[in-house]
Amino acid sequence: MEEDLIKRLEAAVTRLEGISSSGNGGGGGGVVTLSRGGDFSTGAGADAAASDPSILAYEDLISQCVGRILTAAEKIGGPVLDVTKIVAEAFAAQKELLVRIKQTQKPDMAGLAGFLKPLNDVTMKADAMTQGRRSDYFNHLKAASDSLSALAWIAFTGKDCGMSMPIAHVEESWQMAEFYSNKVLVEYRNKDANHVEWAKALKELYLPGLRDYVKSHYALGPVWNASGKPASAPAKGPPGPPPAPSAPLFSSESSKPSSSSNQKQGMSAVFQQLSSGSVTSGLKKVTDDMKTKNRADRSGAVSAIEKETRSTKPAVSKTGPPKMELQMGRKWAVENQIGKKDLIISECDSKQSVYVFGCKDSVLQIQGKVNNITIDKCTKMGVVFTDVVAAFEIVNCTNVEVQCQGSAPTVSVDNTTGCQLYLNKDSLETAITTAKSSEINVMVPGASPDGDWVEHALPQQYNHVFTEGKFETTPVSHSGA
Repeated sequence: MEEDLIKRLEAAVTRLEGISSSGNGGGGGGVVTLSRGGDFSTGAGADAAASDPSILAYEDLISQCVGRILTAAEKIGGPVLDVTKIVAEAFAAQKELLVRIKQTQKPDMAGLAGFLKPLNDVTMKADAMTQGRRSDYFNHLKAASDSLSALAWIAFTGKDCGMSMPIAHVEESWQMAEFYSNKVLVEYRNKDANHVEWAKALKELYLPGLRDYVKSHYALGPVWNASGKPASAPAKGPPGPPPAPSAPLFSSESSKPSSSSNQKQGMSAVFQQLSSGSVTSGLKKVTDDMKTKNRADRSGAVSAIEKETRSTKPAVSKTGPPKMELQMGRKWAVENQIGKKDLIISECDSKQSVYVFGCKDSVLQIQGKVNNITIDKCTKMGVVFTDVVAAFEIVNCTNVEVQCQGSAPTVSVDNTTGCQLYLNKDSLETAITTAKSSEINVMVPGASPDGDWVEHALPQQYNHVFTEGKFETTPVSHSGA
């Protein structure tokens, strides 16, 4: 460990000496001066940023971990080598962004998207390799492509940005890729050691490689340069023509400044007209019989026609735009769907979750095993799913129907009015938890294969009796003809 530290320090000193010599040869214009805040905005700022310990550590990560997976990929060749080269390209692109961050002011959200575009373009190349017809190396391609989402830790801007902390983000992102990486290990464990080495090298690139690097240097996210230059996306060609000048906010006549004498004359003329009565001379006098309180045709009662007119005014919708998308490769978001009976999620895996929010009079089919499903603030919503690993949750809903075609360890119903739950023979051992809910009915298959469904109403009233030093709770049972 100490020898590695000494080597890094020697490399940093060598680079700084080279920068100093080049600065002295140029009349001192490129001399590096580091302020207390780490100002890299001088003429030699780029070289100084590249010599920062965090950048040198990232270069070590690339040379060691990325180099290892490239060596394994070269023995395999084909699409595996191609996607591995894209992984190496993505890490190189992030290194350049880390160098630029040390010279750049923190941008806004729109500027951050443009700043990170080079990295996003590379990750899209890896994702494109997983599309279309599946190859024999699909698990390799998917593992490499999904793993690149871990590099998005560089976009962390604070606790309110909607992302996990950088270290947690790297760990969570690898969990998505590990699903396919494990498939590679299982498939080639006794067939080809090169594929096993590739899968192990891919995992060690992120855990512990990238995770430990982020933990050591960017545990709270990137540190931007407050005195640096504004952030901008790197230019990829000659600049286009300048935009057309926008129309002036005010016309040329209205924008002319008026003199104080004109203002005084205008105001004095107004007061003169008011005092002379010329302004109000043409107004009619309001007599007592013209006042609303004295008019017989203007009573305080509201007519039925007026009530109907007011009630038929359309209410302003507060819902957002419809959405059905996979976010960050981990969460399916289905939001604000109204009257859609053909919503289908087919491409999903056990590492992903599904969140349904604000939907009405719609039906969603989830074809495949997912980790978790949540329905929130939905009305007259139907969901048909196969399997869930963790739980199916229904929260703040009205009149929903849920059908389980596979297995679900837990179904939770909270603050919901009206829920029809269909279980098949494989999910009869599901644990159902209810809270602040009513009208919960569970349908289970009949005793015979051709039998009808049997409906069971879950209790919503309970008796609480204090017995032998504790309360005993039992459902209320009703009897009668």
